[in-house]
Amino acid sequence: QVQLVESGGGLVQPGGSLRLSCASSEGTIGTYAMGWFRQAPPKDREFVAAISWSGDSTYYADSVKGRFTISRDNAKNTMYLQMNSLSAGDTAVYYCATKPPWGGRYDHPQDYDYWGQGTQVTVSS
Repeated sequence: QVQLVESGGGLVQPGGSLRLSCASSEGTIGTYAMGWFRQAPPKDREFVAAISWSGDSTYYADSVKGRFTISRDNAKNTMYLQMNSLSAGDTAVYYCATKPPWGGRYDHPQDYDYWGQGTQVTVSS
């Protein structure tokens, strides 16, 4: 059992930066691949970025490539999402999730098992 808690969301101006964190309050994340997704109603939840259990491999949606960086610190049981050059289109609730290390697809939310409650990111002047 893993319980994930996101933090670091908030209001930021266009062009600004935020760093999201995803910590496990129960259970270790070290054996899981992990990902970030976001949802801005009425859109479906969409893939943002993912990272392998070791941190050696990372994956990004085209819309955030070059602006967002995913990382993890297994010793701290925490994953991060550094978001730069934010725009209004990045406004959404951001969720972190765990995925079994083998099988499935990194960009499919149905292949993830444990989810956090989400943190709101609003990009506005």
